[in-house]
Amino acid sequence: MAQAVVIGAGIGGLTSAIALRQRGWEVTVLERASAIEPVGSGLAIAANALKALDTLGLGDRVRALSRIQGQAGIRRADGRWLTHTTSEAAAGRYDDSVVVLPRAALMEVLTGALGPDVLRLGTGVAETDQETGAVRTEAGEELRADLVVGADGIRSRTRRTLFPGHPGPVYAGVTAWRALVPRGDLEIGTAESWGRGRVVGVSPLAGDLVYFYATDVLPEGVAFADEREELIRRFGGWHDPIPALLRAAEPAAIIRTDVHHLAEPLPAYHRGRVALVGDAAHAMTPNLGQGACQAVEDAVVLAHAAGAGDLAGYTAARLARTRRIMKRSWDLCRATKVRNPLLVAARDAALMLATRARPDLLVRSMDEVLGWRPPEEKVSSRPRRP
Repeated sequence: MAQAVVIGAGIGGLTSAIALRQRGWEVTVLERASAIEPVGSGLAIAANALKALDTLGLGDRVRALSRIQGQAGIRRADGRWLTHTTSEAAAGRYDDSVVVLPRAALMEVLTGALGPDVLRLGTGVAETDQETGAVRTEAGEELRADLVVGADGIRSRTRRTLFPGHPGPVYAGVTAWRALVPRGDLEIGTAESWGRGRVVGVSPLAGDLVYFYATDVLPEGVAFADEREELIRRFGGWHDPIPALLRAAEPAAIIRTDVHHLAEPLPAYHRGRVALVGDAAHAMTPNLGQGACQAVEDAVVLAHAAGAGDLAGYTAARLARTRRIMKRSWDLCRATKVRNPLLVAARDAALMLATRARPDLLVRSMDEVLGWRPPEEKVSSRPRRP
């Protein structure tokens, strides 16, 4: 039986392990952390990733957890719509809307599908040999594999081993706050709101939770004594329900991270017996909401290619697509970083005029991203549109 070692138990690593096991590989997942802790933030699983999960029999489990309903789009800081669509319009075009859920909920689905005795926690990797497939742990143990999957995130040691001359991640110029906030009696819709260099996103989740995120242009490494008070200072004058959500957030539950990305794309996503997935391969800014989605796509394409012994085919299938998505996400990031009032007004006016000329602009603009199909599709139990 073919052997695979997956380095990292994030979304890309776990999905890769599941996909490989379903194709008959014997898989070991090595994770440096001693436990997979629930992370208090949300993420979006869009139509493209849902179809990838369908090939693993997991799509409907994720769809059952949450779904955007009604109107969604981009607003100004005062609440006026710049462009919008509906979940029905997206579903009609792509056979799916988007599921927004706590990251921990997706991790629970993936770990539950992985199976017993596959995941080894508290096991860091010291060295990987791309030619032989040997993996040496920090404890000195050596594993041999026909395939090694580097799913070790944006600071990937595996990537540095394969491409030692690559500059690695760089600061995108924005910092991000994320939190899961109790909904209470607030009326919550799904929207991302743009201001002068600032962004706020809000999305209701299943149960009594709301996923909230915000970004602002700041020097790298700046810290605040009270992150909630800082959020209220920056965004407390924005449209409802943003101020109330900020006040409802538990200070200890707010996660703050500087945003980094791979500004220089890699030349390939494999070398020898080693392949990269997720942020290790193509860390991008979060503006398109495609980070987790592209990791899931990577996993099912890699399993398909590895089954044919064709890692070059994996690179060929993924490199150009992910480069385009990385660029689109970075272009959006730059658009939201604009602070000059005249440029902000011009940006907003252009988006509103474009939407008036083509009301379905927002949903159609995502055709290349959301219209993707996996190399092999398994029919879901969910009825499909004719």
